[in-house]
Amino acid sequence: MLYHPGTLREKGWVWAGTVGLMTLLAIMAGLSVYWSQEPEPLDIQKVTRAQLSPELEPVTGSYTTATLIGVTEILLDKPGGYLSNDVMLPSVWMDNMPSWEFGALVQVRDLARSLRNDMSRSQSQSIENKYLAITEPQFNFNNDSWILPATENEYRKGIQTLHQYLNDLSSKSNQGTQFYARADNLRDWLSIVEKRLGSLSQRLSASVGQERVNTDLAGEPDATQSTNTPDRLSIKTPWLEIDDVFYEARGSTWALVQILHAIELDFQAILKKKNALVSLRQIIRELEAAQQPIFSPMMLNGRGFGFVTNYSLVMSSYISRANAAVIDLRNLLQQG
Repeated sequence: MLYHPGTLREKGWVWAGTVGLMTLLAIMAGLSVYWSQEPEPLDIQKVTRAQLSPELEPVTGSYTTATLIGVTEILLDKPGGYLSNDVMLPSVWMDNMPSWEFGALVQVRDLARSLRNDMSRSQSQSIENKYLAITEPQFNFNNDSWILPATENEYRKGIQTLHQYLNDLSSKSNQGTQFYARADNLRDWLSIVEKRLGSLSQRLSASVGQERVNTDLAGEPDATQSTNTPDRLSIKTPWLEIDDVFYEARGSTWALVQILHAIELDFQAILKKKNALVSLRQIIRELEAAQQPIFSPMMLNGRGFGFVTNYSLVMSSYISRANAAVIDLRNLLQQG
């Protein structure tokens, strides 16, 4: 059977186009897998030395501040860069890593706020640090702004001013820049951590659907709320959002582990005095367990006692235990 030369050329172009398209899709799929890899834990000592100017030595607060910088830089400089605001392929297809980024970003924002309002100030009437007054709102910039201005540029401005605070903190000539490793400052930050972990645990547990008793006004007979709510609430995470909540929890717990390692170094004296060092390490241990490798190519969402496991419930278990340990640690810090 004879083919016209024009027909052969058309088939050649179709074949070449098909091969090119399949190759492009394979490359994008490979990039998606590579960019979805979660970062390794930070070496807090090494990160702190790298962030400080060569002539300076770490002081109280250096480890926490340098770790905050390191976690934020990981968000921006990991493989694929910052993906939450990408509008190009293959990033626009990906939702797990942007959810991971948001979870870590929430911890960055919480610590930056605590650093500005509490840890860098001796009392409520003291003047806030000029660099941290810039850093905190920069990290609270919209997390998915693509251009004019880009989210990455705003976060890098926050990193720059945080660097200035870190170097001033370690310089003997800048005695006005301080970090106060006090029990009340640590307790205030832990109260925020407690609420974050509690919220994540509840959202993860809702992957299978739950009927909960309304405890919004429990313990306060005269308490009121804006509008009436039922005595029993049915809560279930939409099927398409289950993996988003899971990876948000992974990102949040990853960032929190790095920060807690730094807290252990900066607040070591007060933790030893309160006999609370072991409690802090228990929190870290539970959160590190939540970072175990995932061997399934997809999120499994079986029922609590069903035939197939439920990743969200396993994650919720680790976070709940960590949250209980946070509550115990706060109680220890409150004691004399």
